[in-house]
This record gives sequence, structure tokens and C-alpha cells, in this order.
Amino acid sequence: MPRALISVSDKTGLVELGRGLVERGYELISTGGTAATLERDGLTVLSVAEVTGVPEMMGGRVKTLHPRIHGGILARRSLPGDLDAAAEHGIAMIDLVVVNLYPFAAAAANPDTTVGALIEEIDIGGPSLVRAAAKNFEHVLVVVSPTDYGDVLRHLDEPGGPSLAFRFELARKAFAHTGMYDSQIASTLGTIAVTNGQLARGAGSAFPPSLVIASNKIGQLRYGENPHQAAAWYAIDPPQGLGAATLRQGKELSFTNLLDLDAGARIVREFTEPAAAVIKHTNPSGVATGSNATDAYVRARDADALSAFGAVVALNRRIDAQTARALVSTKIDAVLSPGVDDDASSILAAKTQMRVVVTDFDRAGRGGARDVRSVLGAVLVQDVDRVEEAREPWPTAELRVVTKRQPTAAEWTALRFAWRVCAHVKSNTVIFTSADRTLAIGAGQMSRVDAVQVARMKVGGTGLLNGSVAASDAYFPFRDGLDAVAAAGATAVVQPGGSLKDPEVIAAADAHGLAMVFTGRRHFRH
Repeated sequence: MPRALISVSDKTGLVELGRGLVERGYELISTGGTAATLERDGLTVLSVAEVTGVPEMMGGRVKTLHPRIHGGILARRSLPGDLDAAAEHGIAMIDLVVVNLYPFAAAAANPDTTVGALIEEIDIGGPSLVRAAAKNFEHVLVVVSPTDYGDVLRHLDEPGGPSLAFRFELARKAFAHTGMYDSQIASTLGTIAVTNGQLARGAGSAFPPSLVIASNKIGQLRYGENPHQAAAWYAIDPPQGLGAATLRQGKELSFTNLLDLDAGARIVREFTEPAAAVIKHTNPSGVATGSNATDAYVRARDADALSAFGAVVALNRRIDAQTARALVSTKIDAVLSPGVDDDASSILAAKTQMRVVVTDFDRAGRGGARDVRSVLGAVLVQDVDRVEEAREPWPTAELRVVTKRQPTAAEWTALRFAWRVCAHVKSNTVIFTSADRTLAIGAGQMSRVDAVQVARMKVGGTGLLNGSVAASDAYFPFRDGLDAVAAAGATAVVQPGGSLKDPEVIAAADAHGLAMVFTGRRHFRH
């Protein structure tokens, strides 16, 4: 009789798998909670202690680490010497190992998990079982994911049983699973330090000596930024943000779709009020807030209606029917939001090519998360940038008005809006806004004067920027940039400050009658 050893922390599909194996003549061996779950469903389970002759001990730390378990997994059925050794020591074969590991990543993601509790989530026996079975894949099936249970049962029914190719694919997944698990442990322990004789989370290096990024492949992308570039999509474990997104409708997502969706999500999550961002080539063509999602979207779209054609949209509110009708009135490639109401789904469905993506992107990047980017032959790692200095209504104590004129109450509101958006436009940038929408965006220019001129060009000679406010992501190195802002019609400006020419720039602002605020914090986005 073939035997299956099952020990899982994720019980998804466990009972169905157990029934399927018993129906195919397998004897089940299991431990603790896994055995209890199977037995509650009426399945007969042989405990690991019955196999080893040694009870589980030390709070479950020691249970499967025994020759009668590992010998049954590692024995090569094609070598008489292995079989003779097994027979001599009373070791029966184990033909299938189903294991997934203690949820270390989930525990590490919870800031309330103590160091002691975190250490207990380091699985020892599980990885050993997985590695043993994966090493002996020609003779033993190893399964680490509930998503593979159905395929395993189907392959067991094949004439001659599972193929070598299937066995090898499961083994590759198994080694990736344990490798990822160990990398999560190593990275997390790098953030723990000994302080006054105590282990403290978050007291160690945020950037440990080695960094292994644990990720699972979501799928193959049609191509990368260009058709000649191959590309794929991976989710960092535990999945969050676009790593946990659901495509509700439309064509498969492309490489550039995902980059644009990311750019939009980073903007709208700066706002607690309803907000929308319309993105073209990772820069916003329009950003707005409103009384609801519809209002915010229409304002953002109309900020640059020409550029909005074929854009990607991000919303920080669920899509309701009214918002859905506004979205389908425009040619949009993709829209991202935290959810979609049922009555909105049928409206969106009329645009069959439009991708509708749902995820809780606001939680992504919190709790010390890092941005990782590749360069030739290396990766760069940094803290996630959020405009924390604008989380509260302005003015706040951290801000410094450097001009003779103070901003008005209306200008303070508009400056705060502009500063939150400006941080997410490619540098160098100068943008012009009202209190609730962008008016003109000068993105990614080599000088701030050029950025202002690009913004003015976008609105033409309409006078739309008269009475606006402006934001610059970094300081003005010379007064010419400030002069250009004043000439465009802005009455107030926010910037980090810190230039050697600050006195000259401040004098220019005073000469133009502008109010100018220094934040003391730069927000480049390269």
C-alpha cells in the first residue's frame, strides 16, 4: 500500500486531497492539527509517533526528524542497498509528501509579533521533509502548494502514474518554496538586534548584509516595455498591492500597464478624501480630489483630456455605477481601485478591452517596506517614499514660510494638494494646481525653467494658471525658475529649500508678491 505523509499549516483543500488519496489506496500519515482535521472528516490517519515509536515532544519542535520518516522518503527504490537497509531497520516507504511550512512571513508582517513568537514560526521539520522528498523526486512526489492538489490526483490516475516531467516540476517548486522561506527568515532576522541584553524587532539593520527577495511568479507577460523584450510578473511574499491584484475583466495586463498602475496607486493613496489619478507613461496627466470617486475622476480626466485618451486610471475608492459610467465614456486601457460594486460590473463590461484591476494597494509599502530597483549588475534598495509631512492639514509646525507674504487659507489647501502630487511626478518637475486638481504638469525636464515652460505649453495662453499654486520637487537653484513660476500666474509656491541661492530666490518671490513655503524635504522620483 502506498503511503502519503501530510503535514500542512495551510489547510486549504486538505480534506479533499485526503479523501482523494484514500480512494486511490493510500495510507495517510500525519501530525497534530493536520491529523485532527483529516480525522474529523472520518479519515483514518496513522500518527507520526506510531511510525517512529517516539512521541512528539518539546511542544512539537521534534516530531518528524527520525530515520523511519526520512529513510522512507530518501530510499532510492532502484538501489537494492537502500531497500536492504530500509528492511533491516523496519523502515517502510513513503511515496508522497505533502507539506507547507509554518506561516513565518505572515508572522513577520505583523508588527505585534514578538521576537519569541517569531522564532517559534521557524519551521525545522517541514523544510527537511520537503528537501528530502524533492531530492528523491524520481521516486517520491512532493507537494508544497494546495493549488497543485488537483493535478496530483489527476496524475496519479494516469497509466504508469505521474511522469518524470511532472515529478521534476514539483521538485523545482519545492526547492523554490524552501529557498524563499529561508530568505524570509534571513531578511527578517537582519532587522532584529540585541539591545540591553534583549532581542528587539526593528532595532537591527534595515538593510542586512545580504538580501534575497522572496517572490512567486504570477504569470508570463506578453512582452516587456517593447515587443522584443520577454517579461514576467512576480509577487513578493506575502503578496500585497499589485502582487495580490485581481484582474476582474479585460485583456491580460502588460508590463507597462503594471508600471502605470503602480504610479497611479502611489499618488491616490496619499489622499484620505476621494482621489483619482490619470496616468500616461508613469506620469500623471491629471490628479484630482472630489466629493466622490466620480467627481474626482472627471476632474482628473478633464485636467488634460487629450492625454487621458488611452490612459490608466487609479482610484482610492470603490467603483460604483456612477463612476463606472464616467469611466466607460472615455477610452481607458486599465483602471485600478480597491473594489467594484456589483451594479458597476455590468456597466464596465461594455468595454471588453478595458482592464479592471482590484487590490488593497494602500497597505502596500507600509511597515518598513522597501522599494527595490535593478541597475546593470546590481539592485538598489530604499525605503518607500511617502509624503508624511503632508498627512495633516497645512500649515504645520514643520513648514517654514520664507516670504513676506503668508499663504492664504485657500493657498495652504492648494499647496498641500500640489505637494502630495508633485512627489510622484518624474523629476525635475514643477506642477500647477488649484485646491483639488492639477492644472498643468511639467514633468521630467532637465531644468526647472523647462519644466515650467512645458506646463505652460500644456494649457496654452488661456490664463488658466492665473491664481494657481506651484510645487517644485526640489529647490530652485537660481531665481529664473521662480521668475518663470510667477510669470505663469501662480500666487504661491512650495519647495524643499536648501539652495545656496535661496536668499536670491526668496527675494524674487517677494518682488513678485508670491507666498513661498519651504518643506525641508525633497521628493525626487527618477
